Amino acid sequence: MATKTIAALATFLLLASAAVIITISVIQTHHARLQLKYGIVLDCGSSRTTVYVYRWPADKENNTGVVSETHVCNVNGSGISDWSNMTLNKLGKCMKEVEEHIPSSQHKTTPVYLGATAGMRLLHLQNESASNEILLNLKNYLKTLPFQFKNVSIISGEEEGLYGWITVNYLMNNFLERNLWNAWVRPHAAQTVGSLDLGGASTQIAFATPDDEAGEGQTQITLYGYKYNVYTHSYLCYGKNEAEKAVLANLVQMSKDKRNVLNPCYPSGYNTTKRAKSIFGSNCTKNPTNYDPEQIIALFGTGNVLRCREAVRSIFDLQSSCENCSFNGVHQPPVSGKFKAYAGFFYTSDALNLTATSSLDQFNRTIWDFCSLDHKSLLQTKLQKKHLHSYCYSANYIYTLLKDGYKFNADTWQDIDFQSKVNNTSIAWTLGYMLALSNMIPAEAKFLLPMKNDVFAGLLFLFSALTIVALITLLIILVRTCY
Repeated sequence: MATKTIAALATFLLLASAAVIITISVIQTHHARLQLKYGIVLDCGSSRTTVYVYRWPADKENNTGVVSETHVCNVNGSGISDWSNMTLNKLGKCMKEVEEHIPSSQHKTTPVYLGATAGMRLLHLQNESASNEILLNLKNYLKTLPFQFKNVSIISGEEEGLYGWITVNYLMNNFLERNLWNAWVRPHAAQTVGSLDLGGASTQIAFATPDDEAGEGQTQITLYGYKYNVYTHSYLCYGKNEAEKAVLANLVQMSKDKRNVLNPCYPSGYNTTKRAKSIFGSNCTKNPTNYDPEQIIALFGTGNVLRCREAVRSIFDLQSSCENCSFNGVHQPPVSGKFKAYAGFFYTSDALNLTATSSLDQFNRTIWDFCSLDHKSLLQTKLQKKHLHSYCYSANYIYTLLKDGYKFNADTWQDIDFQSKVNNTSIAWTLGYMLALSNMIPAEAKFLLPMKNDVFAGLLFLFSALTIVALITLLIILVRTCY
């Protein structure tokens, strides 16, 4: 009778423990699935504004790579530096989409950040009061939304580069990884990836250096308890659009006929006209003598790759005598390690079917082949007609910037990976910006525990032990009964 009682109790304990384990697991999974957090970042660039919505599990907030992109909305129109009050209506359409993509119960706790980049940096230099007024209008607008307003600011070029570097390495899980014991540790060899960002008005390079102490142009940051020396530099006026204005300005200045100008970067058969102010009206170009903003300039494409490259090189100062310099006399350590090239770098390489990695020679040969196509031939391709005339310039600009500017050579060029996303999330400074401002990548590593959830792990261990005891008890009873 005692044996039967013990067997019954053991069986009950076994079934009860199994039921508890299953219940805990279901509750834990359900809780993790329901407890999602959201964040919103507005990227106010020189040519457009993009709104990013990010999402992550609340119980894994400080883990690497758990934040993912859930929605992206491009605001119609130009950058905010050219905006009027009417443009808030266009932004409002995007923010309405954002509201629909975030559960209403989460609105009040969802932070919203706005970062303005090179376009506003240029406007701030030219007209500080105008830039301040635009930011104030945006701040007042964002405060009317149902979200948790955090800030509106113009970020520096170096910050933009650093946040891009953080984004790339966060998405690639280069800061932390789980070992066999389920503990968060620094990845083997602690390799990080460099960041190459190309916008409309500026371009940024950022990569970790092996130096023990931060040198010129380097920032020492601590992430998850580990120190990194990151070299970063931003080149204002060397974004793709502003650099093209500088190229056009040089072509006009060197042309005998200032009203009819040959452009070797445009495909042959393509002709267009521009008002002088669209070329010389920027802070990045110098106004010529007797400048007439309304003068019409006719541009005739010749599709001459060699001349195009010469025109592009003319806007760089590559004659600096300093030992470790990029261009314009800017100090830069030799590039090392692998790099992700995104934004404008990716869009152009994608048009030329040069995404992922390639050799320097392959990249160069593809440019020559592409630029040899006349406009009529280009119209037969699937490329966007709006940008057809500019891809040859863009490709030569990227080639010159990376090879002659940043000093990538035949060996290091193969370390450049032209991509727009990592793990289905866009590579952009915005994610690193939100992570840094929300302290989701803390300097200290106090949260790095062996288990994902202490309570869950403890209960799971307890009832697993009880299950094992019940099984052993039933086994002993079964053996005694048989013998």
